[in-house]
Amino acid sequence: METIFRESDIVSLHIPYSTENHYFINDEFLSKFQKNIFLVNTARGLILNTADLVKHLKSGKVLGAALDVLEYEETSFNFLKFDQLPEAFQYLIQAENVVLSPHIAGWSVESKLGHAQVLAEKIGKRFGDSLA
Repeated sequence: METIFRESDIVSLHIPYSTENHYFINDEFLSKFQKNIFLVNTARGLILNTADLVKHLKSGKVLGAALDVLEYEETSFNFLKFDQLPEAFQYLIQAENVVLSPHIAGWSVESKLGHAQVLAEKIGKRFGDSLA
């Protein structure tokens, strides 16, 4: 980790959520970087403390952030009540150095084709000849 804190320009998060890594990215973690960084989170919202991220965006330690997930989302951006979210989120939606997307980082033509192929294979195995 010392190498990451010393040399990173961009930090991209790709870890699953568990209770052990709740707010893994927090004030203490972000303070350890020797250089200013860009932060990308396509993992899970609850591994990143949004208020701490905002603190470091305001200070310039985090130069910009791309967030495909948020700690406030339960299942989807579709269910967020934007006017009822904390001040930290209000900052994110107005910040020019923050990009937000609705958990779609893995969506591509190739990924959709791959999902369709897996699904077709599973249906084929389950129903076999009855589909013919």
